[in-house]
Amino acid sequence: MVTPYRIALLAFPGIRAFDVSVITEVWGTDRTDRGAPAFDLRRVATDTTTPVPMRGGMALLPDRTLTWLSRADLIVVPGLDDHLTPAPTPVLDALRRAHARGTTIAALCGGAFTLAQAGLLDGRRAITHWNLIDLLRAHHPQVTVVPDALFIEDHNIWTAAGTAAGIDLCLHLVRRSHGAEAAATIARSMVTAPFRTGTQAQFIEHPTPRTDRDADTLAAVREHALRHLHEPLTVADLAAHAGMSARSFARHFTAETGTTPLRWLLDQRIAAAQKLLERTDLPMPEVARRAGFGSEVTMRQHFASRLATSPRAYRAAFSTTPASVSETAGSSPIAR
Repeated sequence: MVTPYRIALLAFPGIRAFDVSVITEVWGTDRTDRGAPAFDLRRVATDTTTPVPMRGGMALLPDRTLTWLSRADLIVVPGLDDHLTPAPTPVLDALRRAHARGTTIAALCGGAFTLAQAGLLDGRRAITHWNLIDLLRAHHPQVTVVPDALFIEDHNIWTAAGTAAGIDLCLHLVRRSHGAEAAATIARSMVTAPFRTGTQAQFIEHPTPRTDRDADTLAAVREHALRHLHEPLTVADLAAHAGMSARSFARHFTAETGTTPLRWLLDQRIAAAQKLLERTDLPMPEVARRAGFGSEVTMRQHFASRLATSPRAYRAAFSTTPASVSETAGSSPIAR
C-alpha cells in the first residue's frame, strides 16, 4: 500500500482563513475517484486542545502537534492578517528543524514574513504580495525580495505572491510531486486554471485602459496559439494574427500577461508535452512534434532548463495508463 503524500498546514493565531481554505481545498478534498492521488493533510499547531483563532469569528481545530512535522513531506504556512504577527517561538524552532531535515516548506502570501522571522529566508530569494514588498524589505533586509514573480523557490523553500498566487503555488507543488495531470484534475474541480504564466506585475494597480480591444485581441491570439501548438509558431506569426507589429504586440502582451510572448509559448509547449508524456505512449520525437518543439533534442533541453528533468524521466515518474497512438491522433497537440 502506497503511503499518501503528507502535508502539514502550520497553524497559529493570526493566519488567514483564505489561505487555510486554499490549502484544505487542494490537499484536503478526496478526489481519488477522479484519478487524483491520495493526500494526508494535517492541521499542525503547538497543541491540539486549543482552537486557532482567525479573523471573522472562525477558528481552526488542530489535529496534530508540532512533532508531526518530522513526518511531513511538505509544510505549508498560510499568510497572516497582520503581516508583522510574531509566530510562537516553538513554531519558528520547528520550521528551522524541518528545513534542516530537508523538508519542503511553502509560504503563501504574507507567510513569507513567518519564514523570515525563522531566519529561513536570510540570503535567499523570496516573494510576497506586491503591496507588501517594501514592508518585507524594511523588516527583513537580509532577504532578497523578488518583486514580480507569482511564486519562486530557493533551497527547497517556496514563497508566493498574494491571494490567488497561493492557489498557483499549491497546484504547482502538486504538479511537482504528482505530475501535471494530477494538478489539472484538482484545478478542474476548483474551476481554476491548472497554471498561470507571467508575473504579478500584471496585477499591480494601473490606470484603467480606455478600451479592452487589445485584451480581446490578445485573448483570441492565445486561443489560436493553443490550437496550433504543433505548428512552428513564432512571435512574428502571433503578431500578424493580432494585426500588430511585432514590437507593439510584445509590449501589449507583456503588459497583459506579465510575461513575454516567447516565454508564454514555451510554457504552453512544455505543458502540452507533459500531458502527452503522462497520457500516451507516443515516442519521444512524436511528443516533441505535437508539442511544437520540432525535435526531441530541443524538447529535452527545455525540460532540463525549466523542469530540471528529462522527458523520459518525467514519463517514468508520472505516466498514467498509456493511451494508444490512435487514441491521440490528430493535428492538435492534445485535448486541453
